[in-house]
Amino acid sequence: MLLRDEVEMLRRVPIFSRIAPAKLKLLAFTSDRMTYRPGQNLFHQGDVGDAAYVVLSGTADILVSSPAGEIKVADVEVNSIVGEIAILCDVSRTATVRATSPLEVLRINKEHFLKLLSDFPEMAVEIMRVLADRLNHTTAELTAARAAKQPQMAQ
Repeated sequence: MLLRDEVEMLRRVPIFSRIAPAKLKLLAFTSDRMTYRPGQNLFHQGDVGDAAYVVLSGTADILVSSPAGEIKVADVEVNSIVGEIAILCDVSRTATVRATSPLEVLRINKEHFLKLLSDFPEMAVEIMRVLADRLNHTTAELTAARAAKQPQMAQ
C-alpha cells in the first residue's frame, strides 16, 4: 500500500482526523504495517506496552483472563485504536487482543505515539473521549451484571 493510502486511512481514525497530512505521512512512515490471521494475538495481557495499534481492516476481540478462563470484553473494528492504555499509564497490557478475521494494523511505537500526543493536544482530548466512552460502557455492563446477581427485593 502506498504511503498516501495509509495517510488517508489514518485520517478516518477519529483521534487522527485533525492532524495535518504532513504529520500523518511521518506517522505512517515511522509506523509498521502488520497483518494477522484469525486466531493470532496482537499482544497478550501482561505483556510490556510498547506500541499502540490502529486497525486498518478486519476485526478482533479484546479478552481478559479470569479464574473461569478468558472473557471477551469488547470487539475491535476498523478505525479503532488498541494498546494505548499500557502506553499512557506505563503499565503492562490490560488485555489480550486476538484477530477474529484477517487483520491489518498500523503499529505505532510508544515514543512516536507519546510525541504525537504532546505535539497535538487535540489528539490527547480525542484519546480521553475514547477512554471515557470505554469506561462508561464498562460501568454500564458492570452495573447490569451486579444488578442481575442481586436478589429481587420483595414487594
